[in-house]
Amino acid sequence: MITITNELNRYSVTIKYFCFAILLVSQPLFSDVVDTGSRPLELINSVQDPELKQRLQNCSGLPASPTDFSIGHRGAPLGFPEHSLEGYLAAAEMGAGLIECDAVPTKDGELVCRHSECDLATTTNILQTPLARTCSQPFKGATNTNNAEAKCCTSDLTLKEFKTLCARADVSDPGAKSVREFLKRAESPVIETPLTCGKVMTHQENIELVSSLGRKHVPELKGFSKQTRLRELSRGFEYRDKIVQNYQIAGVSPPDVFLQSFDMEDVLYWKSAYPEFGKNAVWLDGRNKNPFFKPTLEDMQRLKEKGIDIIAPPIPVLVRTAENGELAVSDYARFAKSVGLKIMTWTFESYRVNATLYSETPGRMLEVLDFLSEEVGIIGIFSDWPGTVTYYANCMAK
Repeated sequence: MITITNELNRYSVTIKYFCFAILLVSQPLFSDVVDTGSRPLELINSVQDPELKQRLQNCSGLPASPTDFSIGHRGAPLGFPEHSLEGYLAAAEMGAGLIECDAVPTKDGELVCRHSECDLATTTNILQTPLARTCSQPFKGATNTNNAEAKCCTSDLTLKEFKTLCARADVSDPGAKSVREFLKRAESPVIETPLTCGKVMTHQENIELVSSLGRKHVPELKGFSKQTRLRELSRGFEYRDKIVQNYQIAGVSPPDVFLQSFDMEDVLYWKSAYPEFGKNAVWLDGRNKNPFFKPTLEDMQRLKEKGIDIIAPPIPVLVRTAENGELAVSDYARFAKSVGLKIMTWTFESYRVNATLYSETPGRMLEVLDFLSEEVGIIGIFSDWPGTVTYYANCMAK
């Protein structure tokens, strides 16, 4: 199906939309056997741990099934525009059991899937359309002292206007003098010719699609600008209510929804106001950005007492490298596990960060993944190319 998606990209926009319409009324299409692709085998070739390498190689050619351990991070952005129809389909095709939609509002109060409220200048083609006039900061080319920049927000567009845009990979050239140079073409290690015009998705469309694919939902409520917050209050509702109500209206079973937010108050609110949906709510812990943050057992105990059940910090917070070069469980992970907190983490095979714990060889990624699974005990991992995680999870289960 990934190959088919590429063909649709090159030859037939009409067929793409027809397929989408079929999905919305069909039974789940990817429920039993999935295609993890060739990338897992490419990475396995450079795994240094001989026992792990042999075990993973032994699973080559075996059928794989969807797994909740594999989470499609904004779809499959290592190869497709994030939060696009094509990226969501690819994530499902590769066996992601959970698929993420970051939810942000439009001018008329509807929720759409974008990584942040004001990222349209680089994640869509808005600067190449008449809607560029709506950007709060029009494009400015690079100078000797400043990078090229522009600021375009979903909250400045109506839903109808938003849906006219193309989704594109979030890449840009800070040294660009023109819009054409600024929106440089994406490169991908998994797709020969990356998609340049994907279909943007509303939150409701994402719900319908993910349900039709037989997958579970990971909606993240993003932080909004002060102006958007004031507009929200003037309308007499909160987006943290609206995001849940969209699932209620669609008839989605609460256990199939993993609400998430970096704002702990959102998570605690969901647990109180919508206990069935709040049961799987995930607090995205970004405190590692604070250079003075130091995890303690008391800190983790307080989180548990407040009602947090699932936490999700980035991968480097959970794993450290010992003096002998071996991987070791971090204090953060040890303390979290000791008080009964469940752990998710992000982001595996990130297209944004290519040099992290696994920079030595590509196969190091699989060694880190195995350590996170076996030693840290994570329950799921967000990935920009879910097929690799699906392959690993199925292999370990077998």
